[in-house]
Amino acid sequence: GKVAEEALDHVQITTNKNTIPYDPESPFITSGIRVGTAAVTTRGFKEEEMKEVAEIIALTLKNIDDEEKQAEARERVQALTKKFPLYE
Repeated sequence: GKVAEEALDHVQITTNKNTIPYDPESPFITSGIRVGTAAVTTRGFKEEEMKEVAEIIALTLKNIDDEEKQAEARERVQALTKKFPLYE
């Protein structure tokens, strides 16, 4: 959880480390993350955008030590959020 939270934060996706049922890790490390949807639905994300978010999360977590893949994930996040600005 903690490692995933930090990796996703690095590519500008905010999550929270979170315990899961029967979590073997301490509450300070955790084995899971929580992905809130209020911020993205407020921006106007729909199903297609959420699929893109899921793909970016997978890309990030499968390639934590690959800076090239991390840069790709950041670029995809920036492209997506540019299409759905908070303020106009």
